[in-house]
Amino acid sequence: MSQLINIIICILLPPLAVFLKFGLGKDFIINLVLSCFFWVPGIIHALWVSTK
Repeated sequence: MSQLINIIICILLPPLAVFLKFGLGKDFIINLVLSCFFWVPGIIHALWVSTK
C-alpha cells in the first residue's frame, strides 16, 4: 500500500516524492529542475529514484 501511495505522489508532485524518500540533496535538486522546466521528465526521474 505504501508503494502505491509513493507512486501516486511521484505522478502528482515529483519533488515531494523525492524529498520524502531522500531529503534535501542532489536528487531533490535534479528533480526540482526537471519538474520546473519539463513535468514529464520530473515524473520519470521521481519514479526511477523512488522505486530503485
